[in-house]
Amino acid sequence: MPEQPSVTFAELLRYLRNQVGLTQEELANKAGISTRSVSDLERGINLTARRDTARMLADALELSGQARTKFEAAARGRPIGDSWMERDFADGAEAADGTDGADRDALGFAAATRTLPRDIASFTGREIELTQLLDAVSAEVAADDSDWPGAGGVVDVCAIGGMAGIGKTAFAIHVAHRLADQFPDGQIFLALHGHTPGQQPVTATDALASLLQTTGVAAQQIPGGLAERVRLWRDHLAGRRFLVVLDDALGHEQVRPLLPGTAGSLVLITSRRHLTALEDVKVISLDTPPAAEAAQMLARLADRPDLDIDDPAVAGIITMCGCLPLAIGMAASHLRHHPVWTVADLAADFALSRDRLELLSAENLSVAAAFDLSYRDLDPQEQRLLRWVGLYPGDEIDAYAAAALLDVDYGTARRQLASLYDHYLLGEATRGRYRPHDLIREHARALADTEPAADRDAAIVRLLDYYLHTARTAGRHLARRRPAGIPDIEVTVPVSTPDLPRLRDAVSWLTTERSNLHVAVNYSARHGLMAYAAAIPAAMHGFLRGRGYWDQALSLYEGALDAARTAGDQLAEASARTDLGDIQSMSGDHDTATASLRQALDLYRAAASRLGEANALHNLGSVQQRTGDFPVARKTLNEALTLQRAVGNQLGEASVLNNLGSVQYRSGDHEAAIVSLIRALDLQRQLGNRLGEANALNELGIARSLTGAHDEAIAELTKALELHRELDHRLGVANATRDLGRAQLAAGDYQAAITSLTSAVEMQHELGNKFGESNATRDLERARAQGAPRLDAGDP
Repeated sequence: MPEQPSVTFAELLRYLRNQVGLTQEELANKAGISTRSVSDLERGINLTARRDTARMLADALELSGQARTKFEAAARGRPIGDSWMERDFADGAEAADGTDGADRDALGFAAATRTLPRDIASFTGREIELTQLLDAVSAEVAADDSDWPGAGGVVDVCAIGGMAGIGKTAFAIHVAHRLADQFPDGQIFLALHGHTPGQQPVTATDALASLLQTTGVAAQQIPGGLAERVRLWRDHLAGRRFLVVLDDALGHEQVRPLLPGTAGSLVLITSRRHLTALEDVKVISLDTPPAAEAAQMLARLADRPDLDIDDPAVAGIITMCGCLPLAIGMAASHLRHHPVWTVADLAADFALSRDRLELLSAENLSVAAAFDLSYRDLDPQEQRLLRWVGLYPGDEIDAYAAAALLDVDYGTARRQLASLYDHYLLGEATRGRYRPHDLIREHARALADTEPAADRDAAIVRLLDYYLHTARTAGRHLARRRPAGIPDIEVTVPVSTPDLPRLRDAVSWLTTERSNLHVAVNYSARHGLMAYAAAIPAAMHGFLRGRGYWDQALSLYEGALDAARTAGDQLAEASARTDLGDIQSMSGDHDTATASLRQALDLYRAAASRLGEANALHNLGSVQQRTGDFPVARKTLNEALTLQRAVGNQLGEASVLNNLGSVQYRSGDHEAAIVSLIRALDLQRQLGNRLGEANALNELGIARSLTGAHDEAIAELTKALELHRELDHRLGVANATRDLGRAQLAAGDYQAAITSLTSAVEMQHELGNKFGESNATRDLERARAQGAPRLDAGDP
């Protein structure tokens, strides 16, 4: 009689587990042992099992009679033949497809080809992603059916990615059940354990052995080498339709050998990484669901009839969970297992907790633990970056800010950010700008707290240095004066900074970083870094003023004022009041602006700061100009001009001359105005200040229009408008458009005037400039009134 082929206990256990459709984790939970124990037994690391372990496994597998006896004997090391396994463990058992044991014996081994875990009855949402995937697969299946066996097609592979806890496995299983009838040869689920606590990731070699056995290849027929197993796997699936779910893949190296070689099958891969090295893969990246969908998920999982998804407490829980499905599931578990708790109770617990991650746990599972497994995938430098991201006070981070935190060059920071993105630890808000999920940020912050305080402080100072240095570089393109009273900070020049050679580049950077700069200022004020809290807003002044971000400017300068008072720095207080008064006046609050500027003036004079006094007088004269008090404004601006010249500040001199010229022509002194404005224009051109040049041209055009030199006026105003547009200076564009409309009206070109002034009213309204909008509206009404008779008569 020929010798019976021997089957190891590892093969027997894997076979029986697949027969009942359990994953290693599910079998371990059912048996009351660790997942690691099941894994070690199936991989042959432990060749035998202890008696009580074998008994618990037999109970979990629901073995009885002779099958149980022989299973427990095999667990103690007794050899078992292949025919034994087929006869004692498979005979008479009906397969999921209705075939009996004899039919499966014809395959050479008892196959278990329906191993999908159960679908979740409470699965909610993901309609867009479901539709995309189901439609794509249905189209491919239809194409294959039209030319079966489809030898010229490609294998359908879909990589389902997302951060830990986003619901990748639940989504893949749900999709697999929806598609099961389209893959009649089998639906297989294989856990690759890329991130299973206490368990090593499954190697491609071991995964192939499991897949081959699951689909009916006898253990003794499986070759030992990876390449041979790949060839057998692909040959085994050729011309057949299988749906294979490869769950929790660590990377492309682990899954590439597992992909079938011919068309007809579908492989769904879930991973916490972007599997960018796999070709011809449909990618579905799962994001957190919308709040309404998350609320429905909480309601279904909590199974509480009294739960109202429109309850504000539900919204509070969803917010604290960051709409993350894993976190929502754990919150729902609290409600499900504590029937006396109300939703408001749980919401209050979250609100009062200093560590919401601590609340997001269930038995031995937690959101923090899930995140920590992703963290361990990173190399030490990437781990360090993630910790520093936890410290980062802003919303979005780019490679320059990351380089400052890490004290590395731009290229290194960019690569490390890209790696965190590849691991789904950061989302990409826009190209090159990244944002962590709120819960990942909180986890990263907890990790950063383990760092020495000196290292944390040094990283933050480097970041603030980067923001201040770059804001100053950008702000020089928009400066109207040389500031006075700014705290003297010894800024370390960052390793890497963006190149900002033109005003357009400066405006673009400031616009992009506006929110982060504001957060950096608030952070500085909260943590006693008062010099940064005062200096960064000062560097942003020209940008905030010219772009119309006056609400933000008011908030920043009030914060800078508080910081200066806290630090007892009177010069910094004077500087903040000077900028604050300017923006208050731009916003139409002239009385408050006057008070702020007079206080700044007193502080500067007390400190004998002539430059500061000149700046405060300049802004005060501008307020007086806006309120129509031209004689007083002229006197104030002449004082400012004298001081600017005395301290040798040509930029300040040119800016004051611009305002002085405006007051002079408004007072009827047109010739003096033209002299002042030509001097201002010359100075701005000498300084290479194109924004100042545009402002001077604008005022000069107005003055010439008042003298009746309409052609020159319109030419200069048109040039000013072109410059403002080129520089993307919104306030300048709005003002120049209004002034051009007035010059066109004076020249009798009513239609052009009405067109220009209509645009000016709209732009000033968008800026929130009530003073400018009121003036433009008045001019538009005048143009319509003067032009109506002639336009009605057909006279242009």
